[in-house]
Amino acid sequence: MDNAHARAKLARTPGLTADALEALIAAAGGDLAQVPLTAPDERAVASDLEWLERSGTVIVLSTDPGYPPLLRQTAGAPAALYAQGSISLLASPQLAMVGSRSPTPAGRSTAREFAAWFARAGFTVTSGLAAGIDAASHEGALKGDGATIAVFGTGLDRVYPSANHALAERIREHGALVSELPPGAAPLPENFPRRNRIIAGLSLGTLVVEATTRSGSLSTARHALEAGREVFAIPGSIHSPLSRGCHQLIRNGAKLVEEARDVTEELGFLLPKERLTVTPESASGGRELDKEYEMLLDALGFEPATIDRLVARTALPSESIASMLLILELDGRVAALPGGRYGRIP
Repeated sequence: MDNAHARAKLARTPGLTADALEALIAAAGGDLAQVPLTAPDERAVASDLEWLERSGTVIVLSTDPGYPPLLRQTAGAPAALYAQGSISLLASPQLAMVGSRSPTPAGRSTAREFAAWFARAGFTVTSGLAAGIDAASHEGALKGDGATIAVFGTGLDRVYPSANHALAERIREHGALVSELPPGAAPLPENFPRRNRIIAGLSLGTLVVEATTRSGSLSTARHALEAGREVFAIPGSIHSPLSRGCHQLIRNGAKLVEEARDVTEELGFLLPKERLTVTPESASGGRELDKEYEMLLDALGFEPATIDRLVARTALPSESIASMLLILELDGRVAALPGGRYGRIP
């Protein structure tokens, strides 16, 4: 059995951990091809080898120099990872960003801007390619001309959700795609907690942007805590269900984050000091506003409000407020919300 065939068999062995693989290799006298395994479907292995060559996918074993060192330190680290793109990024300083699949416009914007900031500061932004905060975090890192890693809950031959296929291609070009699951693995519910433990294990810390108390993001945070990594959470409105998961984390000891620098003050010592020069405010850009627009934004505050409520707060005519809100929406400062309300985007 040649080395490529042996690697493909090892990667397809269910539940094989890094510790178990290393013990097996040692027992085989260091010869990978002689490692005894319960043989997986040989037709599947042959198909894998063809796909690996065609797709440019690399199998990274826990015994390889390129295996991510932080992940190797976690309990039950997988024996093998399938990876595409810049494999060297697996060993780079990473920050996990996770959150709701159905975030508020403000949450999505915050994830993008913070991720761009972290990318410019030198962190690789790692997330799970899910809809919502995950996708916004990957997009933000790319916007910041930085690197990002997407950890799949499927095989790398299928993108889930399919709407993120173009985003996955961009990440492949400017970052890396990673999975412990073999090609053909479907998006089964049990695969995503496994994915979450890898996201946390790869990273120095995990930032939760928006999450309900039942969010899978809390699972990622729990894995980070179990691995002895930092957990950060962005607070929000006490009236929003999407803030309650973050508030729960903060009550349990997660570090409260109001700006990106709150994270780099904890983790930035691992990066060159000259990289920590960008602020979220300077990164977001935007033109100066007239006095009435500033007054309207002040009246809107940080809780969604209707036009009638804004009329009462500003004494401006409703038609003026409606047109001003449209301009602010086009400028990326305000988002229209259900129920005729408007929310400010940080």
